Amino acid sequence: MTGDDVFLPRDLPIWEAARPYLDVRNNDEHTVIAYALAKMLLAEIPEADASTVLPAVILHDVGWKRIDPDLLLLAIGRNPTRKDLVFEHEKHSVEIAREILERLRPEGVDIDAVLAIIDGHDTTKEARSPEDAVLKDADKGWRSTPHGMRTIAGWYEVPLSEIVLMLEERSNALMLTPAGRALAEGQTAAVKTELMLERYLGRGPEFTTVISEGGKPW
Repeated sequence: MTGDDVFLPRDLPIWEAARPYLDVRNNDEHTVIAYALAKMLLAEIPEADASTVLPAVILHDVGWKRIDPDLLLLAIGRNPTRKDLVFEHEKHSVEIAREILERLRPEGVDIDAVLAIIDGHDTTKEARSPEDAVLKDADKGWRSTPHGMRTIAGWYEVPLSEIVLMLEERSNALMLTPAGRALAEGQTAAVKTELMLERYLGRGPEFTTVISEGGKPW
């Protein structure tokens, strides 16, 4: 990666401590991208405290590690049958996050404030504070990123068009801030339009593979 790192120096130890809990259901990938989205949203929502939001983004899903992996996909999706697991993962996340934060004691971080927005980040829909709104929008905004769409489509083995429909019908409406809504709707519109290119061009997009780092320089 070129340019600045994703994680702030203060948050790197938190990431390293959380990472062993995030190796389920692509939560590690999700967390890195959600953290980057949170930084972008914080630039647009200066009243939200970054020292609360960013550690919470890293730690909000660590509790899924304690849920039976065979049950994970039953807790989410269009017709979830185990919504209780969403509540359970929040409680586990609070417990694990408390242990990590009390051990690391990151400078300038209000541990209770971080735990307060991790608790209920999925099961409460309203924004309880600016920090809560940014965490929720970064978390759910990941779904509308190209990475999020590909990942969710892979979980359920469905085409991207179905994920676009899900975002348009359900997920994007849950965004709580104007910046978050613009992020989600803009990304959804871009991917939806890419899927329609063949209608207008007689072919799909020319470039469909991503060159890894170390490829040819510009």
